[in-house]
Amino acid sequence: MRFPLLPKDVIGLSFLLAWLVFFCPARLSAQELRPLAADLVADGQLIDLSNPRYQELLQELATRHGFAQEELERLFAGVAIKKRVLELMDTQSEAKPYFEYAPLFITPQIIEQGRRLLGEHRELLERIEKELGVEREIVVAIWGVESKFGKNKGAFSMFQTLNTMFDAYPRRSKFYREQLVEYLLLCRENGVDPLTVTGSYGGAFGQTQFIPSSFRLYAVDFDGDGRRDVWESAPDVLASIANYLHRFGWTFKTPIYHELGKKLKGEKLEKAYAQGRKGFVPRAEVKKIQDISLPPSPENKELTIVGLELKDGGLRYVAGYPNFQAITRWNNSNRYAMVIAELAEKLKE
Repeated sequence: MRFPLLPKDVIGLSFLLAWLVFFCPARLSAQELRPLAADLVADGQLIDLSNPRYQELLQELATRHGFAQEELERLFAGVAIKKRVLELMDTQSEAKPYFEYAPLFITPQIIEQGRRLLGEHRELLERIEKELGVEREIVVAIWGVESKFGKNKGAFSMFQTLNTMFDAYPRRSKFYREQLVEYLLLCRENGVDPLTVTGSYGGAFGQTQFIPSSFRLYAVDFDGDGRRDVWESAPDVLASIANYLHRFGWTFKTPIYHELGKKLKGEKLEKAYAQGRKGFVPRAEVKKIQDISLPPSPENKELTIVGLELKDGGLRYVAGYPNFQAITRWNNSNRYAMVIAELAEKLKE
C-alpha cells in the first residue's frame, strides 16, 4: 500500500534532494558507483564449482585437454577466494600519474644493480643481442622492473589467484579463464604441480613475470638444458624477455621514443593521443605538425602519441616508435613502456 506524501514529507524529500545536489560528487561515473570486486566476497570463501561457468571449464579441461577426473577433483577441491588479490587489482601502480609512477622503478639502487648485472652477464647479453636483436639495457630494465632482478617473484598461489580472478573479477573473468587453462597446460607440460607455484597478484610468475600464455608462447631454453626455466636460469630469463620483444617486432638500434614537447600543435595528434595505443600517425605528419626533427622509423612505420603526467599538472608528450609499441605488448601501459625506456637510458649512461 502506498501512502500520500504529507507536507512535512515533501519538505523532507526536498531537503534530501538538495543535499544530494550540493554535497554529493556530481561527476561520479557508472564505474565509480559500482562496488569493487573485493567488497562482494569474503576472504577464504569457497568457489562454487556447481556454477555453470565452472562446470563448463571442468568439462573443457576433461574432454578437450585430456585431464583425468581424479586430477581435476584433487586440484579444485576446496579452492577459495583470495580477497587480497582483488584489492590489489584495483590499486595497480600503473594507474598512478607518471611523475609518481616512474620514481617507483627508476631509483639509484635499481640503476646501480642493473649496471652491475650488465657487467656480470656481459657475454650472455652479447649473445642475446646477436641472436635475438634486442639491446641488453632494455632486457635488463624489464628484468629490474618486473622482479627486481629476480628478487620479487611473487608469493601468491598461482592456482588460487587465477581462480579468484576468474570467479570474482567480472571485468577480466574471460581473460583469466583462458590463463587458468594455459596455466594447467604449462604445468602438465613441464611436470609441475599446479598447487606449488607462486606468482604475483596479477597471475604472473618467475623472474620474467610471464602470464601463463606468454610463457607457453615466448619462453625459451637458452642454456640448453631442455627446460624453459624462468625461475632460476639467468640465460633462460634474459633470453625469454628478449624473445618476447623480438616476436613483437623489436628492431635493433632504432628509436624507442622522441620528445614532442608540452603541447600538441594539431588536431590529428590530439585525436591520436586520445586513442591511446590504437592511435597511429605517419612519422612525416608528426614531424610537420610539431615542426621538429624526428629520427626515421623502421620500415617507415607509424608512431603513437603518448602523454605523460607532470607534477605541475601538465603533460609531456612523446612519439612512441615501433619499439615503444613492442614494450606495450608486454604491458599495455604507456607509463610502463616509458619507464623501461628511461631506465634503459640510465643503465647505458
